[in-house]
Amino acid sequence: MEYIYGVLLLNSAGKEVNEDGLTKVLKAAGVSPDAARVKAVITSLDGVDIREAVKAAVAAPAAPAAAAPAAGGASEAPKKEEKEEEEAPSEEEAMAGLGALFG
Repeated sequence: MEYIYGVLLLNSAGKEVNEDGLTKVLKAAGVSPDAARVKAVITSLDGVDIREAVKAAVAAPAAPAAAAPAAGGASEAPKKEEKEEEEAPSEEEAMAGLGALFG
C-alpha cells in the first residue's frame, strides 16, 4: 500500500511519477523499497491519468456494507443465535467445572 501512497503523494505534489521519485519517497517514509515492486507499480501506471483515476474512484458510489436480508432470511438469523445461547454453559456451570480442576 505504501507504493500506491507514494505515487499519490508524487502526483499531488506535481512531481513526475517515476521509479527514482517513488524510491525516494518510500525511503523518506522509512520504507525499504523493493526495486522490483517499484518497477512493477510504475509500469502498471504507464498511460494512466492518476488524477482522473482518483476522481473516478471518488465519484463511484460506495457499495452498501451489508444488504438488507430478505423477509425469510431475517427469521433464520435469530434462530441460530438462540441455539448458540442455549448451548453455552451458564457462568455457574463453568465455575463448577473449574472447581473440579482444583480438587
